[in-house]
Amino acid sequence: MRPGFDGACCSHAGQLISGVLSASSATRDDLAELVAHCYVCQAMSTYRIAELTGLDRQRVGRLLAYAGVVVKPRGAGRQRQRSAWQRALDELMVSLYTDDGRSSPQIAALTGVAERTVRDRLRAQGVRMRTRGRLNREDRVTVPAEVLEELYVVAGLSAAEAGERLGVSRQVVLRIAHDEGLPVRIGGPEPSSGPSEIELIDALYADPLVRRALSRHGIARHPAGAPIWQRFPVPLPVSGQLAEELYVECGLSARHIELLTGQPAQTVLRLLQTHGIPRRPAGGRTPFLRRWRADRRGCGGGP
Repeated sequence: MRPGFDGACCSHAGQLISGVLSASSATRDDLAELVAHCYVCQAMSTYRIAELTGLDRQRVGRLLAYAGVVVKPRGAGRQRQRSAWQRALDELMVSLYTDDGRSSPQIAALTGVAERTVRDRLRAQGVRMRTRGRLNREDRVTVPAEVLEELYVVAGLSAAEAGERLGVSRQVVLRIAHDEGLPVRIGGPEPSSGPSEIELIDALYADPLVRRALSRHGIARHPAGAPIWQRFPVPLPVSGQLAEELYVECGLSARHIELLTGQPAQTVLRLLQTHGIPRRPAGGRTPFLRRWRADRRGCGGGP
């Protein structure tokens, strides 16, 4: 009997193995029964069966098919216990990624493991992956939301004035205000009854055209109240069809699409360019904002 064969696991195993001592002298039916026994009863892989019998692995597969045994897709077998060395390597990769801030390509170069495998192993360890690229979303310049609210909303400073006090640009002030769901003044003539304000994320989700587009493409709602990278730890996939519908038919900007999907605005712009969708001229309000202001006027909400 060859090492590794156990005749106690099924009723036919003892007779089978005693009659098949040499794979080279066995008949096709005997070999088919042998490899089926190893694969089904012993839960051996085709690699292991080939090693024990001296058969070519492709022949093992053909014999299993001849015996009527369906071979599982590669990787669909039982869960294997990871070795101490593999567990130590996982811990090292997690430490390099979370503590040292190394990227997955850097970890791959240090450990000799493929980058895709590095990312798979990090996800399996429950590590939240950073967005890829030179400038990560979570590394963007930011300021405390409560400080910004005090200056911009309560004190009524402009975005430029608030940014000057906080040491950031006007664009950063507006981005953070939108991310946190603060009411943002959109400019234009001042109404007679207070400033014209828009809580952009809520307004985007409330727009009928946007709602229908998101529903058609299965995009769930992610309410405001946190930075974009916390609202979307993993950006939602944006197809060319969805980008065109939101940009052209709904009249959103690339920044608006980012607020709804988590995909960076520059990625959205590249996607539009790839699909031959012409960009609107720079400057001015988007069709969405013009539509929003018209709805506000119709409801008596100011210009």
